[in-house]
This record gives sequence, structure tokens and C-alpha cells, in this order.
Amino acid sequence: MAKNNKKSNATLNGGNGGSYTAKDIYVLEGLEPVRKRPGMYIGSTGVDGLHHLIWEVVDNSLDEAMAGFAKNISVSLLPGNKVRVVDDGRGIPVDIHKQTKVSALETVMTTLHAGGKFGGDSYKVSGGLHGVGVSVVNALSKSLTAQVCRDGDKWEQEYTRGTPEGKVKKTGSCKGSGTAITFEPDIEIFKDVKFNWDTILEHLRQQAYLTAGIKIQIRDEREKEEYLHKSYAFCFESGIRSYVSFLNRRQKVKNETIFYTAKEVNGIHTEVALQYVDDLTARELAFANNIYNQEGGSHLTGFRTALTRVLNDYARKNGYLKDKDSLTGEDVREGLTSVIAVKIQNSVLQFEGQTKSKLGNPEARGAVESVFGEAFSSYLEENPSEARAILEKVILALEARKAAKAAKDTVLRKGVLDGLTLPGKLADCQSRKAEESEIFIVEGDSAGGSAKMARDRKFQAILPLRGKILNVERARLDKMLLSKEIKALIIALGAAIADELDISKLRYHKIVIMTDADVDGAHIRTLLLTLFYRYYLPIIEQGYLYIAQPPLYRIQKGKDIRYAFSDGEKEKILKDFEKIAKEKSKKDESAETETSPEGEPEGVGIKIKGINIQRYKGLGEMNPSQLWETTMDPAVRILKQVGIADASEASKTFEILMGDEVAPRKLFIQTHARAVQNLDV
Repeated sequence: MAKNNKKSNATLNGGNGGSYTAKDIYVLEGLEPVRKRPGMYIGSTGVDGLHHLIWEVVDNSLDEAMAGFAKNISVSLLPGNKVRVVDDGRGIPVDIHKQTKVSALETVMTTLHAGGKFGGDSYKVSGGLHGVGVSVVNALSKSLTAQVCRDGDKWEQEYTRGTPEGKVKKTGSCKGSGTAITFEPDIEIFKDVKFNWDTILEHLRQQAYLTAGIKIQIRDEREKEEYLHKSYAFCFESGIRSYVSFLNRRQKVKNETIFYTAKEVNGIHTEVALQYVDDLTARELAFANNIYNQEGGSHLTGFRTALTRVLNDYARKNGYLKDKDSLTGEDVREGLTSVIAVKIQNSVLQFEGQTKSKLGNPEARGAVESVFGEAFSSYLEENPSEARAILEKVILALEARKAAKAAKDTVLRKGVLDGLTLPGKLADCQSRKAEESEIFIVEGDSAGGSAKMARDRKFQAILPLRGKILNVERARLDKMLLSKEIKALIIALGAAIADELDISKLRYHKIVIMTDADVDGAHIRTLLLTLFYRYYLPIIEQGYLYIAQPPLYRIQKGKDIRYAFSDGEKEKILKDFEKIAKEKSKKDESAETETSPEGEPEGVGIKIKGINIQRYKGLGEMNPSQLWETTMDPAVRILKQVGIADASEASKTFEILMGDEVAPRKLFIQTHARAVQNLDV
């Protein structure tokens, strides 16, 4: 058996083809632990675990597709937080199981580790590990209905929190074969049962790319108007080649023809597709039996080894490399978009950790290295123009790496990060303990001066940056290190950068981006976020990066001073003042009633009927005491921690906003313009 990996799939389909009957269902243990410790089986009871229920059921349908018995899969979001998954596979067996003495359908649905993936020939390739998937979904659902069509008969069984409401019963006749699972997640397990359309859409699109020729449809049939009854269908005859094309849809490609190979060696089917684009980053997506391995694993290692070796061999053979030069993995992956998918037959997948993020099967490395290396070498020989485009790209990366190293040697020379030559514009804090120190990256000298006077110098450092820093999405590291502002930031942080980054040497565990609440401030903030995302990702992953939230308004009535961080808060404060004024007038009828005006006051520092409203256009307009009490005082300030819920989507957004292509950026702005608040033009 594999290591203790929790996510897996019980057999959801079976029957009309091959020798798939009740005797093929193997029972290993009971279902009781699931409701007591759901996190062990689905990762969490939050939003990820909730969507994991859908993936479990869909994976069983995909297993039928990979086995060659299903062509269509549909997923429907129904009213009442229900989900329905239907496929046209063989249908779960319904005959009596010899070991459990009940229907095989009931056995699969109610018994942990019961499925067709432990023996026989029912599933040579499966995304599951232990066969627990559908039974876990059943255990964690308030209600679940399983419907099966086999041999012209329709069968059905209903369950409540994993317990059958009756025996499997025949409900009529049907044509063809297949399985339909309808479930409602249990609110006793999941605090917030709200499915995200975009999350489901992205996952199912990805699965359709990985299962060429299979049609996957998704429908939103929920009642609320916001869902709009959306419907999509995916079917990609070219499989992962289409996936690479989709990933590169906004990029300028280098090799027009997408490389692709597929071959089975020793029970491991290997598929690889790749294309180079005019970009500085790499996108490598690795899958094992349709499961996305975010951290790669043995199959990705095999791919990278072969890629570096083949390109070095070709470059030397054809005179692209100088005698002493050699391409590194960093060089050959710059601008690379690749999808590596292995399907391991008759073997249990092994993963490192509980989340399937890294494949551990050692045999996958050799298979991918052999299959891909041989095919890619032939591709380069047979397509000289495509090979030239690829080699020019990777040789340019090699030259840029050498130039960047020279620049880094200058910027990051010995001693420069030890506090001996910190940038002059940095107002450092007194503390030398990173865990209690914080640095504010401030826009401009004016705001920087105010922040330096406002701060608590014991633990708060200030680094003012002049103007908009270089757009690192469009610049290589050697060019980036020529920027005085970026160089100052690198030295101030003390952890080096890129491949020399050492997070343990970071001088501050709170890095706060503090820019003006206007268009220019938002632009500068985006540039800084791009820098951190591309070159300081571990800082984001460790939770060290923050965005300050300065107020937009200072509202004063008499001695009562309040700050508003949005137009909505401003209106609420004005209504509070109005309420106070009305209550005062009731107590003293002779007093003059003061009320605030309806609508939105305009201008800066406008005084209306005893209320003074000041609209801050920039941090420099605040005096030090105001900046401290609103934005820098740990007791009252608002900081937004920067996180990456989905690194892939974050990468796409940065490419759109900061890349070379204008059309995608224009479309993004048009699409999201109405959602922008506090826009100053």
C-alpha cells in the first residue's frame, strides 16, 4: 500500500465491459472515522474541503473515462446547495457482494476502502489511492442519492449522513449505462456551504485538457439571480497540446509548433507538451493520473533532467555554445510553458505529504526522462527553424544570467547585507530582531518624512522610494539591479534576491507597502507586488508582506474626530453625527439643530454645518500624529496581509496588468472598471 494518503476514490462506476462485477469490489475497513475526523480525508472543512467533495465524485467518472468506458461527464450546481454528477460509464455494480452480503452499490457508498481499484483489471489507471472517495462524500453529506443505469435497468439508493434509507431498489428501465450522484454537503461539517463557480470551472477545464476527447459539462442551476444559470462544456481533442496553447494565449510564442509526445513504457503512460514564449518566467504543470502535483515530484525531475541534457547536447553539436559555457536548468526553463502528465497503471500512487502536491513514485522519473528525452531530441533535429528559435531564447537567458551574476556581485558584495552599508535613505529601527521589526515602504520623500517623524523608532523602519520603480515583469534581473530604488530595497531587506535569496537573513518580518490612495499609489503598489511575487515569493508565502490602509477622510465635528477608510464609512459617520445632533435637539429645543447634508460632499477640507470633512489625496497631507494614529499605530491600524490563494491565477493577473500585451490589459480594465472604488482621475 501507499503511504498514508487520504484523498482517494471508491469505485463509482462498473459493469457492462470487462469482468467488473461485485467480486471486483474489495473491502478494507469501515466508515466510522470519517465524520469524526473529516480533515484527514478531505484536507479541511473549509472552502477547499467543500470543493474537494466534487473532485472526489468527478474523479470516479474520470477513472471510467481513462479506462475507456465513459465519454460524457456533467456537473450541475442545484438549488439547496446540492451537486449532481452524471457520467455515461458502466454504472456501479448492484449485484450482491459476497463479503458484505449487501449490494455492491451500497458497499461502495457506505464502506471506507471499498472499491474496484485494489485488484483485478477493472481500473488499470486511477486517480484514487485507497478507494475512499465516494464513501467519504456520502459520510459528509446531509443527503446523497445514487442512481445507476445497467443492463437496461435503473437502480437507486438514498442515504442520510452515510446511512442507507433503504435497500437498493429498481426504479424503472433505462437506455445505455452510467451513474448519477446527487449530494448535499452537511452543514454540521461545513460551516459555510457556498460553491465557487470559477473554482469549479477552472478545475473541470483542467481535467478536460488532461482527458482528451472527453466532454465535461458544467451547469449552474442555482436559484439566485447572481448565478445567471451559466453553462459551459469542455472537450479538447488535442488534450494537453490545447492546454499549452490556452496557457500561452496572451504570449508571443517562440516555437510555433507545440512539441508533443505520448508513449507508454513499463506500465507508465507519459505525455509531454511544451512551447517557449517571450517571457522571463516558467510555467510547468505536472500531473499524475489527472491529479495536479503543485510541487512536482519524480516525473517533473525526469522532465527537467532530460530538457537540460538534450538542449545542451543540441547546442554544442550545432555551435550555439562556447567551449566553457553550459546551459543550466534555470536557462532552459526561462519562458517555458510545459504540461507533464503521467498515468501509472497497476500501481498505487505515492505522494509526499497529505495534499498530493508532490509525486514520489521513483519509476516515473525514468519513464519521463526516457520518453521525453528521445522525442524532444528528434523534434529539434527534424524542426531546425523551431530549434533555432528555442536555442536563441535559452542562449539569451544564459547571457542574461551571466550579466545578472555580475550585477549581483556588485550589489550583494560581501558585507553589504550585514548592516554595514545600508542605503542612506533608510531610517532603520533600533531592534535587530526580525520577528519584532517592521519596515514601511513609502511613496515619495514627503510621505517618507512624515512617516519617519510618526514612527516608533524602536521597531519601525522607513524606506522612501522615489517615483515608480522599474516594471520587473518586463525586465531581466541584470537590468533590474541597475535601478537605485530596487537596489536600496534589496539591501534594506538583507536577504539577497532570486536564486541567492535567504529568507533566514530577512531583517524584518513585517514588510508594509504604504502608498497613496489614488491611481498613482495603486500603480506603485502593483509594481512592488510584482517585484515581491516574481523575486521574493517566500516572503509572501511566510506571511511577511502587508499593505497599509490609510484613511480617505478625516471628519471632525467639534472635538469629535473620526477617520473613514471608504466612502461607505464616511456616510456612516455622517449619519452618526446627524443622529447625535437630533438627539441633542430633543434635549434642548432651544438649541440650533445641526444636521449633516445628504449626498456626498465634494472637495477637500469642506466645512458644512459644523462638520469638517478632509479628503486625503496623499500620505504627505497627514501630519505625523495623524499618520501614526491612523496608519502606523499597531493598536488601531489596518493592515492587509498579502497571500496567494491561487498562485497560478495571481501569475495570470500580473501578466495581464504588467506584461507587454495591451489588448488583455484593456479588456481587464473594461471588465473590472465598475468594481473600482475611490478612483481619482
